[in-house]
Amino acid sequence: MATASHRRSLRTRRTLVVSAAVVAAGAGAGALVLTANASGTDLYHQSLAAKDGWASSGTGTTGGSKADAAHTFTVATRAQLVKALGSVSDTTPRVIKVKGTIDANTDDSGKKLTCADYAAGTGYSLSAYLKAFDPSTYGRAKLPAGTQETARAAAQKKQAANIVFKVPANTTIVGVPGTKAGITGGMLQIQKVDNVIVRNLTFADTEDCFPQWDPTDGDSGNWNSEYDAVTLRGATHVWADHNTFTDAGHFDSLNPKYYGREYQVHDGELDITKSSDLVTVEQNLFTSHDKTMLIGSSDSEPSGKLRVTLHHNVWKGVVQRAPLTRVGQVHLYNNVYDVTPLNGYTLQYSINSRAKAQVVAQNNFWTVPSSVKVSKLLSGDGTGSVAGSGNLVNGTTTDLVAAYNAANSKKIKTTVNWTPTLTAGLEPTAKNLPTELAKTAGAGVLTAN
Repeated sequence: MATASHRRSLRTRRTLVVSAAVVAAGAGAGALVLTANASGTDLYHQSLAAKDGWASSGTGTTGGSKADAAHTFTVATRAQLVKALGSVSDTTPRVIKVKGTIDANTDDSGKKLTCADYAAGTGYSLSAYLKAFDPSTYGRAKLPAGTQETARAAAQKKQAANIVFKVPANTTIVGVPGTKAGITGGMLQIQKVDNVIVRNLTFADTEDCFPQWDPTDGDSGNWNSEYDAVTLRGATHVWADHNTFTDAGHFDSLNPKYYGREYQVHDGELDITKSSDLVTVEQNLFTSHDKTMLIGSSDSEPSGKLRVTLHHNVWKGVVQRAPLTRVGQVHLYNNVYDVTPLNGYTLQYSINSRAKAQVVAQNNFWTVPSSVKVSKLLSGDGTGSVAGSGNLVNGTTTDLVAAYNAANSKKIKTTVNWTPTLTAGLEPTAKNLPTELAKTAGAGVLTAN
């Protein structure tokens, strides 16, 4: 793994005052606030501030803050983004400014690509696939294998070559304020690299054209898709700040059913897996999505990694995995959860602690409609822990673990084996968070100063 050591800037952290006029206009009006939890000279060269979650540990997270002019890029198309990223083995610090919305499903000339374009020449067709693996004839005992599965995999590989953007070490990718910056239909892959910053981007509708049928997944089988909007696999020192993640453009309610199961074209929004470590996720908006954030891809992942901080994020209209945690030490503080059904997305649970995960949930705020029981806010397998205090449900201090344990046989443990110390910006109460974060979380609220 190519890594580089970076010392944190010793500049004093700057705190900016939000313009009262802009705040009054609301989050959708444009630039609002530059996060106080950053160090550096401008939006594009900022580093994560000291003590701001796990990503500030050790060498800290500086991304491309040391990039020279030759490695500072402004991109507005998929082809330009690919060129700016360069080789994943090149660890030269770089800053990539995304201007406007990039459609990942376009070719190098900017022509729109469809699922039919990716399937062309592979021999894949959905109708043939459905006929080949119909459970009434193929059975439910084994994964699909044969001509149509080979063709599906080939078509999926063609799509991946187009929409998966591999991020090198020492990179900052940031949306240019005021341009509605983001990536539609694409995936940032941060794999086995160190020191990456992703800020001020909207990731929308990362869609797999070719989900795989797995008849052995659950009692009735499932369709499983391939791409996350942002995926961390064996990555270290990653800071995700002020981004928006959404299925907007293709909500799951539009998905058909085949073999009686939803044809799911979406996977995760921000997944942190394969022993990734030292990650801070703050001031993001996660909305209108099912399987939102996975921390740890397997119950058998080794211990000592998957140290993640999530703070001042908004989770709105999320079905599950906010997050699902395995193995690691995860700190959740000052987040807002609105579990009111939205765009067809209805809560299964918010936080899942399993595989001996050690979660500290502190001063978070849940908005819960009367139709949802408080016991549904957590989930677990009987081995995970959730400690912490100060969590509010509709403004009232609530013991979430006690509520869950009273309704379930597999109990969530209430003690953890670590104490969070990297807690910059920790607010002593969650009371005002829904109002505050409605103005400051998500993409489009940072300034370029």
